[in-house]
Amino acid sequence: MSGFVDQRTVLVPDGLAGERVDAAMARMFGFSRTRAADLIAAGLVQVDGGDVGKSDRLHAGSMLEVSIPAEVDPLVVVPELVEGIKIIHDDDSIVVIDKPVGVAVHPSPGWSGPTVVGHLVGAGFRISTSGASERQGIVQRLDVGTSGVMVITKSERAYSVLKNAFRHRTVDKTYHALVQGHPDPLQGTIDAPIGRHPRHDYKFAVMADGRHSVTHYETLEAHRFASLLEVHLETGRTHQIRVHMAALKHPCVGDITYGADPSLGQRVGLERQWLHAVKLGFEHPDTGEYVEYESTYPDDLAHALEVIRDAH
Repeated sequence: MSGFVDQRTVLVPDGLAGERVDAAMARMFGFSRTRAADLIAAGLVQVDGGDVGKSDRLHAGSMLEVSIPAEVDPLVVVPELVEGIKIIHDDDSIVVIDKPVGVAVHPSPGWSGPTVVGHLVGAGFRISTSGASERQGIVQRLDVGTSGVMVITKSERAYSVLKNAFRHRTVDKTYHALVQGHPDPLQGTIDAPIGRHPRHDYKFAVMADGRHSVTHYETLEAHRFASLLEVHLETGRTHQIRVHMAALKHPCVGDITYGADPSLGQRVGLERQWLHAVKLGFEHPDTGEYVEYESTYPDDLAHALEVIRDAH
């Protein structure tokens, strides 16, 4: 029974004869009725070696066996090597990585997939212990569906120096985004506050009472169906580029959450938003010298861009 922390076997006492299985479990083990019912439904409860239903009645002297699985804390860092994470730079203070799509930066409720922090711990990197336990060393974030370059701190000093640099907007964050249509003007600044979407808690939106958010963009390539933009973030709100481009009616190609055309996403073979963190520049927390790290487009984004370039 690997994976289970607790295996309990008891004989049903006379006092519980005739009781429902879930009610008896609640009384014997201190479970809630719901928890007992969940264990029964999962096939983790047996009476005299056979499966039971939650409303079955017990007999005195029967053998009740319960396997109790470990409760998984969604905020515990699980060391796990993640395929596709590339180390761009590593020194005593920082580690710079190229994050693939489908990987969260740190554990969070509702996310059971791979994380950057889990990979680094599993790969033997020492990460600074500043920040909440699940976010140790994290001074910036990329969405699960966004790929590219990011920095994680290894020392306490590096954490505080870089956290301040991000807070005071002295870090140069450059993204490339392939957006639907052609923004007018071809380059500009979007200064529009962003807050949590009033109806969908997984989304954000331009809101009058939102947080100050500034995005600078310029068009690198204009094609028939889409434009490739270089984007510089002045602030770092969750989903900022995606929200601001959608507000201009030019959502990132493939970004169904923010109103992209699903047929265009299918046509270019994308299952996520076309958004990549291409460059990160900052003063090194130890030396003070300006350093810059870059990431090339991953295969799915490179392919989608080629399809757009060839579309006539």
